[in-house]
Amino acid sequence: MNFPVTRMRRMRRTESLRALVRETRLHPGAVIYPLFLCPGEGVRKEIGSMPGVFNLSVDEAVKEAESCVELGIGGLLLFGLPSEKDEQATGAWSEDGIVQQGLRALKSNRKLDSLVTIADVCLCEYTSHGHCGIVARDAAHPADFHVENDASLELLARTAVSLAKAGADVVAPSDMMDGRVQAIRSALDDARLEDTPILSYAAKFASAFYGPFRDAADSAPQFGDRRSYQMDGANLREAMREIDLDLAEGADMILMKPALPYLDVIRAARDEFGVPLGAYQVSGEYCMLQAAFARGWLEPERAMLESLLSIRRAGADFIVTYFAKEAARLL
Repeated sequence: MNFPVTRMRRMRRTESLRALVRETRLHPGAVIYPLFLCPGEGVRKEIGSMPGVFNLSVDEAVKEAESCVELGIGGLLLFGLPSEKDEQATGAWSEDGIVQQGLRALKSNRKLDSLVTIADVCLCEYTSHGHCGIVARDAAHPADFHVENDASLELLARTAVSLAKAGADVVAPSDMMDGRVQAIRSALDDARLEDTPILSYAAKFASAFYGPFRDAADSAPQFGDRRSYQMDGANLREAMREIDLDLAEGADMILMKPALPYLDVIRAARDEFGVPLGAYQVSGEYCMLQAAFARGWLEPERAMLESLLSIRRAGADFIVTYFAKEAARLL
């Protein structure tokens, strides 16, 4: 018996002692703040299902980015709400697309040089049907549809090149089409953008926790769902295969999504792969906590930081979170 010689509480007695031996640390440079860009000027429209999160015109997004720099936040993840949508997701890869406009504005502001700009690469925000790829439908049976994997790769690659040319430091495919990383890597290299890294949403699960995001990005499917291409939440081994394949195709970093319901997946990936690994604390996780805060059921600052700490402890090097600014202020 080690007691009373060994007393674990000795190193918990004061905050300075606890800080000295703390194993997992949060810092502002390890958080990424998502921004939703929309057309217009002076637009700052709060998203009904996401308290404290806004659709922003480009000029307002630049202001938001400047506040992120002051807080020491590591980077931004950019999503777009186009003025028009179509079957070919033209707004995703258009030179004058909303995210492309935002990237050029952000990159022209030297105050923002410390921020890593990550551009989401997907088609769901830009397609009229809300799916992440090209859709084929049976005219005789309109309810039957199929997302065409290989036909979607060209548009995803075109989108990634367009975003990189506009100034994205990192492109982040989130569509979950097979072979998308290889297609994007080849297209970037052909465009002499070989230094642009790919952050792959390598293990993105078909989750109930995405609901508020689809409100924010106006990207809910108009029919069916995404379970034929996003992952089944029951499959850990399959997630490891997905990650392995994306790395073999040229991914430089991987992103796990969602975070809190899949901490075991983050830990398994951390143990198996020696690459930079991020996790996305998604809209449903954020809103679940915000609802509890609004009702006084949880202490906001402690619960927020504890949720982020759990993701870091599971193995994430960086965290995409809507709490980025609040967390950075506290840290």
